[in-house]
Amino acid sequence: MRHVDVVVAGGGPAGSTCAWALGRAGANVLVLDGARFPRDKVCAGWITPRVLEVLGLTPEEYRASGLVMQDMTGFRTSVLPNRRPVSTRYESIVSYGVRRCEFDRYLLRRAGVEVVEGTAVSTLRRVADRWIINEHVSATLLVGAGGQFCPVARHLNPPSRDGLVIAREIELPIDGDRCSIDGSVPELYFCHDLNGYGWCVRKGNFLNVGFGRRTGHEFQTHVRGFVQWLKVSRTVPERVLDWTHWRGHAYRLRGATPHVAGEGVLLIGDAAGLAWPESGEGIAPAVESGAIAARTIVASGGHFASVDALAYANSIGATAKTGLSVPMPLARTLMRVPPLVRYALDRWFLRVSDHRERARALLWEKQNASM
Repeated sequence: MRHVDVVVAGGGPAGSTCAWALGRAGANVLVLDGARFPRDKVCAGWITPRVLEVLGLTPEEYRASGLVMQDMTGFRTSVLPNRRPVSTRYESIVSYGVRRCEFDRYLLRRAGVEVVEGTAVSTLRRVADRWIINEHVSATLLVGAGGQFCPVARHLNPPSRDGLVIAREIELPIDGDRCSIDGSVPELYFCHDLNGYGWCVRKGNFLNVGFGRRTGHEFQTHVRGFVQWLKVSRTVPERVLDWTHWRGHAYRLRGATPHVAGEGVLLIGDAAGLAWPESGEGIAPAVESGAIAARTIVASGGHFASVDALAYANSIGATAKTGLSVPMPLARTLMRVPPLVRYALDRWFLRVSDHRERARALLWEKQNASM
């Protein structure tokens, strides 16, 4: 039987961030993942500067490895099926486009801890004050970072379809293909009911096209309608629009997961249901929750218990349910008026208000630490 301090079940952005922070703090960490990296992941693949800030990573450092990181300085938005598009430009870079197959592998290698790929968590049992994983690893603490279908999450929560986002997408190289999508301006196409949207995100010589909704009702019908609209409205490679080859994925929105922690165990990222309800964005909540989980574990001295569950849930915002706060007809109007479109993008996608609040909190912490 092998003994470690922490087993992280899942090597995506949440798991790798948590493992990286714990390893730097001196913990003996083992990451298990059923996939082998690089892996494909259904995701538009755009991140905000706040993600790099949490990771302590610069664009130059990332690109030095020869990886794609597309600068983004605006958005092109419209409401389906035929609303006039609105272009929103910013004075600086507000997002970056990354390929998840590259991004996830980079973060996992950078974590600097032992990783066992091709090995999922198949069995879990609690013996005294330790976890026994797959009958051959013993850990004081267990972190579930395996996404919507994480076995650790299933151990804590009963099966449920509440708060699920359903998405499908494809990412292909477009060398030599005609494409009207500007890499610096990703395009978002909102459903008329604003319960989902399609996207075209260009990252260097790669194009990512996809569609997601907060409900699975008639999902395939919405996807087909979106693809037909793209065929007549935008110039993209025909092979990208064969939606039968798009890969599918499901994950939970923030507030839909009842339990994110228990005795000696906690959930992060999609396993904790932390995607932002307005945009479905999951990478930023994943890396932030991974970092918070690591700080919580370090502060506990390795004795994380169920009594800490509520405090941890509050710290990662797992109990918050935000969503749209304006009537639907007015929300659709937001998508047609340029100044209001920018307001919606700032709040729903870039989370500018969250970033400012976090910056003020960090400044307050530094000021009080120096007193």
